[in-house]
Amino acid sequence: MELVTIATNFYLAEAELIRSRLEAANFHPFIANEMASGWLGGISTATQLRIQVPEDEAAAAKEFLDAPTE
Repeated sequence: MELVTIATNFYLAEAELIRSRLEAANFHPFIANEMASGWLGGISTATQLRIQVPEDEAAAAKEFLDAPTE
């Protein structure tokens, strides 16, 4: 299963919020570099956190994140 990056962030809390939104919508997200930001107090200044989903979910997940929220 190939993972595709659909969003990036420097802040762990924001990346986790994106992951939670995706999980609630039945996607299967993964945060790459999550441990690096944990060591730095929740901020990853050395590398971006990458929110990834399986390749077959990427287009729909990106569309979901880009849609306006109520």
